[in-house]
This record gives sequence, C-alpha cells and structure tokens, in this order.
Amino acid sequence: MPASYVIFTESTGDLTPALIEAADLRVLPMAFTLDGKEYRNYPDGREMSSHDYYEKLRAGSLCTTSQVTMLEFQQAFTPVLEAGQDILYLAFSSGLSGTYQSGCIAAEELKEKFPARRIVCVDSLQASMGEGLFCYLVGKKRCQGADLDTAADYARQIAPQVCAWFTVDDLMFLKRGGRVSGAAAVAGTLLGIKPVLHVDEEGHLIPKEKVRGRRASLDALVKHFEATALDKTGGTVFISHGDCADDARYVIDKLRALGVKEIEMGDIGPVIGAHSGPGTVALFWLGSAR
Repeated sequence: MPASYVIFTESTGDLTPALIEAADLRVLPMAFTLDGKEYRNYPDGREMSSHDYYEKLRAGSLCTTSQVTMLEFQQAFTPVLEAGQDILYLAFSSGLSGTYQSGCIAAEELKEKFPARRIVCVDSLQASMGEGLFCYLVGKKRCQGADLDTAADYARQIAPQVCAWFTVDDLMFLKRGGRVSGAAAVAGTLLGIKPVLHVDEEGHLIPKEKVRGRRASLDALVKHFEATALDKTGGTVFISHGDCADDARYVIDKLRALGVKEIEMGDIGPVIGAHSGPGTVALFWLGSAR
C-alpha cells in the first residue's frame, strides 16, 4: 500500500493521461493565452488539442503563458492536507519559470495552517517530458511503496541525471524568447541551419550546436543519447514533439535499432510549445551528465 502522500506537478511535464495514471500523479494545468483568449493546458487537451494549437501558431497566432499562482497551489494542496495526507511537489524548472517559487511560498504558508502535515518541494530543473520523466520515475517509486522521504531523496538524486536535448524547426520562436538573435534566426533559416539545445544543470535552455538540415539535427539527439545514457538499452526514454510525430518516430526507430525498449512519446504542450514552436523534437533519458 503506497504511503499516505500525494505527488503534485504541473502540465509543463507534457505527460500523457496514461502516464499520469500509471505514476499516480496530480497535475496542475498551467494557463496560456492565444489570440487574446485564455486556456488551460490540461494533459487531455480538453480546451484545445495539440494539433489545433500548432496549426494556429503556424497561421501566425501569438501565444503567451503564465505560471501557476500561489493561490492555485493553495487551493490544490489544501484538500489533501485536510484529508490528513502529506505532499511531494515536483516542480517545473526554476531556471525557466517562477512556478517553483510560487509553490514553495504556498507550501510555507500552508505549513502554518497545517503544522502536523508535511509539504516537500523538489525542483526538477527540467521542462516538457524531461520534467515528465522525472515525475514519472518518482511516482513509480511511490507506487512501489516508497515513503515521502525516500521518494524525495530519490527525486533529488535523479534530478541532475535527467538529460534533455531539443531541436527546433522554426528559429523565429527561439528569437522571440531571446534564445537566438534576430540576425542569427534569419540567417539560419536561409541556410537551413538547425540548432540543437539542451537543458543545463541550472535548468536553463541553452543552444549547444548548429547542424545543417533537419535529419542531421534529429540524428544529433540520438548521438547525445549514445554519449551519456546510463542504460543504453533498458532505461525509460521519453520523446516529445510539436505536432511532428513522423520526425519523432524517426528518432524512435534509431533508438530501437540501438536496443532501447521502453520509449514513451507525447506532445509538447502549449506552454512549452509557445517558446519552441511547431516542429520541435525533444529527447529525454537518465544520463551520466546533462
């Protein structure tokens, strides 16, 4: 019987409903505003499907995102604490959002109201299915009977090991987010240059290399997996994409050829996708170094 605590995270983990259920997680939807209308990024896409969202971006719609507020955390956490359960909050990277800080402030305030209860906050230092992989693995530990301290210690142990490598198809989304300059975006687009980025030790998205052509950028993701994966064949690997499933399947086929067995694919949701754009492919695994 799993210990009496609940694991919370945000929808920026881009986990599918099936993976959320398998790891017994509670997911808080983050908000995004598209063409002046606010939506919630629910994992099941109930307010907007991933495909419809990316079609709007391709048509020129602009999207802004907002973090989970302190009040929203308190509203989600309170019923659990009232029911006599503790909480493990696994957060979207503090290097990309202030959501972790909001969750920590909410936790501190609730500890005063519920002194007998515990709320432990751990920063994933990851995004998209990197955050998702982190939460999934910790959730599976809980399902196997790990108590709160054991699960939190495991989360802190694997956080530095979760590797995340991305490539994007449209440089203009990185330009809007300040990841590349306007001149570099224009020149790269003309020359067919594709950046390969990763999430560093502080949870920031950092451009690491440039390759020419889409296929080469996808191959680069596999190259980095081969270089650092702790388990070359038996580990859990996640891959997410911005409405380009065929490109993600190309990477999956490469991984299958290496002997990787457990691969889960999901969509890059609207909150992450607002900054990476359609055509993004991201690969996640446990590695020796980020």
